[in-house]
Amino acid sequence: MPKRRDLIRMTDEETWKFIEERHSLQVATLNKDGTPQLTTLWFAVVDGAIIFETFTKSQKIVNLKRDPRIAVLVEDGLTYDQLRGVSINGTAELVDDPPAVERYAAAVVRKYNPEVPEASVADAAKALARKRTVVIVRPTRIASWDHRKLAGTY
Repeated sequence: MPKRRDLIRMTDEETWKFIEERHSLQVATLNKDGTPQLTTLWFAVVDGAIIFETFTKSQKIVNLKRDPRIAVLVEDGLTYDQLRGVSINGTAELVDDPPAVERYAAAVVRKYNPEVPEASVADAAKALARKRTVVIVRPTRIASWDHRKLAGTY
């Protein structure tokens, strides 16, 4: 008899499709005193990795410069039988080189503003790159669940 955990685990393909379809990313970093700092951000998947950009002076970046450990979560479902999610523990790679930040920021701008012309995307990304750092999430552990796979049996 398979374990319940194995029954609800998403395949790699399902996991990445689910991530790409989500709107917001919950991000946890560690404050200086060891407590978690939790925020929600917009993100994109670029070159097979979750990325987001945020103000260089933000607490998230301060925390990640001190300790690169990061956890992120995407989830969905309003009832127990519909719960789905992916939780990733890993390390953060920080990118602050403006041309690189522009490339990643453009991916986030495109995802959330598909109607914006490409020239405007480039302008927005260039403006963002001046004061932002990109975080690339490098997974060390990925957990996923899709309670719909249980087909109502618990």
